[in-house]
Amino acid sequence: MAEMEILYSGSSKVVYKGEGDDIFIRFKDYITAFYGIKGARIENKAKMNCCISSMVLGYLNDNGVATHFLEQMSDTEQRCRIVKHIPIEVIVRNVIAGSMARRLGLEDGIIPENTIFDLCLRDNELGDPLINDHHAVALGLVTYEELKHIYEVSAKVNALLVDLYARAGIKLVDFKIEFGRAADNTLVLADELTPDTCRLWDIATEERMDKDRFRRDLVVCAKRMRRWHNASLTNLTSNSYA
Repeated sequence: MAEMEILYSGSSKVVYKGEGDDIFIRFKDYITAFYGIKGARIENKAKMNCCISSMVLGYLNDNGVATHFLEQMSDTEQRCRIVKHIPIEVIVRNVIAGSMARRLGLEDGIIPENTIFDLCLRDNELGDPLINDHHAVALGLVTYEELKHIYEVSAKVNALLVDLYARAGIKLVDFKIEFGRAADNTLVLADELTPDTCRLWDIATEERMDKDRFRRDLVVCAKRMRRWHNASLTNLTSNSYA
């Protein structure tokens, strides 16, 4: 990629300004947890995340979910539409785990009767606090009508991805996504979907295949995790999306 203006540089990716309404996203081999307190470099993480996110976002585009993703440019780079991000994180939970389990004093792995949708304000200094619909509207971030659309799209994304990952023997425990406003003011999914932003468990063994391996110091199995993901991607991309 030629030298371009950097719009954003974070721990896991860099966003560059392209031509017109395009941006380029370059993934990194770096990983962080606990708001940057813990960090490390993982070889080939950028390639794995770029490949997984490109495949998943392309799959969503093909199935009627508007995203910012346009194409994968290289092993570590994507071309996407520029959008104005809404500073709200939507967390979709099929299984109770992580912060929700800790917050409510529950064990990881409980399957609720309903799908759970959480909203968090994207603010590292505040620790990305949980907010509700009324907070989001009061802060002027979205309207109630936009929230209704966001929940509908999030539910559709969940249904599509639960099925997609199940074909590869993976349980989609939870994931977080963000939305943005495109040039025509329509709402589109504007985030990566990788093991950094999802909890993915092996269906047969419930072994973790995501960022929790790093959070919980399970890095001794990193090579096996890469093999799982390579095999999973092979299974997913060799099957029809229909």
